[in-house]
Amino acid sequence: MKPAFLASLLAASVLAASPAAAAGLTIAVVAPGEGPLAILGRQVRDGARFAAGATGDTVVEIAEACDETDGDGIARQILAANASAAVGFLCTEGLAAALPALAEANVPAVTLSVRSGILMEDALKKGWPLFRLAPGPKAEADKAVEVITRDWKSESFALIDDGTIHARELVEAVRLALEEVGMKPAFVDTFRPAQEQQLTLVRRLAKTGVTHVFVGGDRTDVAVIARDAKAEKKPLALLGGEALVGADPVVPMTDGVEAVALPDYQSLPEGEPVARAMAEKDIVAEGYVLPAHAAVTALAAAAAEGGDIAARLADGRFTTAIGTVAFGADHELRENPYRLLVWRAGAFVPVETAAESD
Repeated sequence: MKPAFLASLLAASVLAASPAAAAGLTIAVVAPGEGPLAILGRQVRDGARFAAGATGDTVVEIAEACDETDGDGIARQILAANASAAVGFLCTEGLAAALPALAEANVPAVTLSVRSGILMEDALKKGWPLFRLAPGPKAEADKAVEVITRDWKSESFALIDDGTIHARELVEAVRLALEEVGMKPAFVDTFRPAQEQQLTLVRRLAKTGVTHVFVGGDRTDVAVIARDAKAEKKPLALLGGEALVGADPVVPMTDGVEAVALPDYQSLPEGEPVARAMAEKDIVAEGYVLPAHAAVTALAAAAAEGGDIAARLADGRFTTAIGTVAFGADHELRENPYRLLVWRAGAFVPVETAAESD
């Protein structure tokens, strides 16, 4: 991928230029149009349309029902539109049903949301052209292990979870990976979630002598633990997963709490100018807006190289509004999209951004 082309492509997107005169790709955008996921579908369409408007590509919108009615109808619509690629796919049902027909027509599909490990295994085994712009199923645990092995080598630490399936599996994956490199937690436990206070848990943690705690739990529980640890004057360095980024208007988060999660792309250097240009068109660059924009940008760049789009997508590195996008042999993002974030002044921000402002 030539840097000059990438720079000009992203610049065109930032400026939201009018469509190019020459005909470009036809890209199917598959996303919910109704129901509880409609707002997310709108984000996907907004981002894809904005990018396509700059690159001169054509977007064909295809509704995703996200239930058992998503049979092979999605694939039929994509192929009837003569689309060169498809992006979106917020739900597993339609993506799984569409992939065999898309593979036969050599139409790559880029999912922004589906994290199923089994589906990707099937795609690789059967040669389906599926690419995942969302994190893979192991990415959250992998990033947590990376952070803990780097930052907590000399610390006494605990691993705790709230008993839910995802939290328990996350903490267990982290524990096993850490023990493989000789890092054993001083304390492992399951706590009772959704409590107004967690003083008993904080005191138990303090009694073990741990100073650092990885928490498999939601934002409210971690906020309560951080608040109570501060009140007890028992300083604990707390690290959680993606669940910490959820909204919570009730319990304020304590500065310094860290989370392994996806960043707010519009606040990053790559995303900020695109978000600003979108704001001029009354588009809020939240949720799936910038990932959808990135998917279309990458596809346009891959197509510009000529030849098979799926092959170019698999081999290339693409400058986008969410950073450099490149896929590995497993069609997952080559670089883990999770970042280490820290709570500062009312928001989770990348730790490097917080360090610059200190």
